[in-house]
Amino acid sequence: MFDFFSWQHLSIMLIVALVVVGPKDLPRLMNMAGKWAGKARAMAGEFRRSFDEMARESELAELRKEIDNLKKNNPITDVANTMSGVQADIGNPMEGAGIAADAPAAAEPRSGELHVTESAPQQPAPGTPSSLQA
Repeated sequence: MFDFFSWQHLSIMLIVALVVVGPKDLPRLMNMAGKWAGKARAMAGEFRRSFDEMARESELAELRKEIDNLKKNNPITDVANTMSGVQADIGNPMEGAGIAADAPAAAEPRSGELHVTESAPQQPAPGTPSSLQA
């Protein structure tokens, strides 16, 4: 911190200050020097905070710019628009098959439920154990 001040230099400065100012006014001089140092530190801190704030604002401006670019050039939106255009060109594929678009689809059985059909039950294959046939 004190690269150009050695302890010898500091002691010489204190002795000169004691002789020039005198022992009576030396505490007042040190108090004034401390206040100046405090003001200098406060100004340096304020400068640093303002510099950090400017840097933060520039970073936020950059992020906003990137977000706006992503909103404008969103590849997912492009794909969705392309797919909706393709779907509009194709139309309803169920109409060509003779199935109405409003017709309800057959409900899939939920987990644990059996799907009942109107067809005849299947006979077990020959050679299966009788415990599995029931």
